Amino acid sequence: MTRKFEGQLALVTGASRGIGAAIAHKLAAEGAHVVLTARSAGALEQVEEAIHAAGGTATIAPLDLAESDSIAKLATAIGERWPALDMLVLNAATLGSLSAVPAIDPGEFARVMTLNVSAQAALIAAFDPLLRKSTDARVVAMTSSVGRQPRAYWGGYGASKAAMETLVLAYGEEVSGVSKVRVAVIDPGATRTRMRERAYPGEDPASVKPPEAVAERIAALLGEDFVSGHCERVG
Repeated sequence: MTRKFEGQLALVTGASRGIGAAIAHKLAAEGAHVVLTARSAGALEQVEEAIHAAGGTATIAPLDLAESDSIAKLATAIGERWPALDMLVLNAATLGSLSAVPAIDPGEFARVMTLNVSAQAALIAAFDPLLRKSTDARVVAMTSSVGRQPRAYWGGYGASKAAMETLVLAYGEEVSGVSKVRVAVIDPGATRTRMRERAYPGEDPASVKPPEAVAERIAALLGEDFVSGHCERVG
């Protein structure tokens, strides 16, 4: 039986655990070769081994997206090995500290914006040429409800997600009609992740959905003929 993404190449950021790892597993199970990126080489190796054990294929690329030249080097390496990039899943993000806006630490806020916004822009810029070479390129960016509905003490993280959404959707408008690239912004909703645990330390993890539920929806969306600019909340 032919798998849905047979012969396609996917890049998933923040793939060492949680939603990113679950998406990588699902795409690989559907036949895609998945490039896994995150800072932790050890955790990426575990994800890669599990994918291979399940009959899929993956390549790890440990890197810090906040380092200025790491993304460009990754794009060059991928471009030397593969002719095109079919799926780009922008999942990596950092929460920062939850605090009132007047109490936001400038240094920490800068780090949040660097990973959640600047690195996403750099990823799009670096991989745009490879995406345009695909016959059906899709970019999916993971967001949060606080990017559209401001919530007390979530100002820093919410601002970063609002900016990221604007960047991704603007890119979608720019490439619409002149390429095969389509973009979507997905809010995973309440999900059992380490970031969620940090934000809600008293919450029962069993009360929210597992990362695999989000991965199922992302994989389904990537297999659909969705209209570029699609926005959705899972669950």
